[in-house]
Amino acid sequence: MDDHPVVRDGICSLLGAVPGFEVVGDADSGPAAVARARELDPDVVVMDLRMPGGGGVEALREIRRLGLRAQVLVLTTYDTDSETVAAIEAGASGYLLKDSPTEALVAGVRATAAGETVLSPTVMARLASHVRSPVRSGALTAREREVLVLVARGRSNRLVAEELFVSEATVKTHLVRIYEKLGVTDRAAAVAAGYQRGILG
Repeated sequence: MDDHPVVRDGICSLLGAVPGFEVVGDADSGPAAVARARELDPDVVVMDLRMPGGGGVEALREIRRLGLRAQVLVLTTYDTDSETVAAIEAGASGYLLKDSPTEALVAGVRATAAGETVLSPTVMARLASHVRSPVRSGALTAREREVLVLVARGRSNRLVAEELFVSEATVKTHLVRIYEKLGVTDRAAAVAAGYQRGILG
């Protein structure tokens, strides 16, 4: 989803040529992106942030409000604190910059489809430096911190469960508690909050 036809066509062509990928549609604005996501029910939406008629953040919020299953990977040129944090808090599963290598984009789409968090190094650094009020002492238990660290490393619930020798249901329970304590609603926002509050890194 990008308002520049050349960029949009390029991304569609690139991803459409990857074995196992199917590009089911595109859009040139935030509202159009939401409409296409409702119509086509994709696994992943690759979205720019600044588009006419409503940007990516507004579209992200609407996709989440509607309860669509699509995971959203932001692909943009903007990496300011305000853009990054707003997108993550709106429900983006990942955030990559348009100067990322092709293989990083392909890997990012795969990881996003698998429910993993994808953040470019530049964005990760910005989130780490964007300090909010520190989390209360003892707010996360030692095990919750372990889960959050593994999530930040891109591990799926299954892999977290394997590394910690617990069930996936237990991991999900820890994640629910982490979300509640950090005031977030998904994995990407939890990772962002973890860096912002000094829990990670």
